[in-house]
Amino acid sequence: MNDILVTMHEDLKQALTRKPEERRWAMLIDLRKCTACHACTIACVSENKLPPKMHYRPVYEYEQGQYPKVSRSFLPRPCMQCDKPPCVAACPTKGEATWKESKGIGAGTVPIDYAKCIGCGKCVPACPYGARTMDEGKFHTEGTPAIQRYETMPSFEYGKKRTRTGKNQPIGNARKCHFCIHRLANGMLPMCVTTCPCRANYFGDENDPNSLIAQVKKANKVQILKAGKGTAPRVYYVSNDKLETLYR
Repeated sequence: MNDILVTMHEDLKQALTRKPEERRWAMLIDLRKCTACHACTIACVSENKLPPKMHYRPVYEYEQGQYPKVSRSFLPRPCMQCDKPPCVAACPTKGEATWKESKGIGAGTVPIDYAKCIGCGKCVPACPYGARTMDEGKFHTEGTPAIQRYETMPSFEYGKKRTRTGKNQPIGNARKCHFCIHRLANGMLPMCVTTCPCRANYFGDENDPNSLIAQVKKANKVQILKAGKGTAPRVYYVSNDKLETLYR
């Protein structure tokens, strides 16, 4: 049987042949497999050259019960790429700095245009999932003899070669997960999906009934976070627990 990454790569190639309006990018995370190794978090930080205290893909850890009956659970929480994103409604630029994309590779995601973001930060508390963070311009190697080159090398967010300093760059602006649009455009899965050693992540076009993510979603009872918020997220979870009772 093929590794699920191989299957998802094949699904991705098929999805990229379809028109943007025909695709529906989605992610499914099987919490029964997650071990909180944080490989996805670190891989995302490396891929996007993220500064200190910024994680597009955090993994939260929770403890339930009382001694001696105590259990722990783990929750990776990327941007939900909501179909009804409250962060967009909160942005005073009226859809210029952040919006629900309908075109191109990133159709279905909620991107940020660093050139048009005014750095007001109003979108940050508007997100019920804590998916947005302001870039304060810090570096991991501040206070050492020199800022290391790996922090100043360009990343390729949204398909554009960019460093963190200079005109129209992310410092001073809101930042978030974007399903690795730049990788999708080159036929690669999001970095968090590729890196997970437990194969807890599924990604692809859920509109394709033959895709692995569609099959896994159909075969399991899926849940979404904070359903009562009405945000219509595109990140689904499979869990033995009721998420609404654990993660409020």
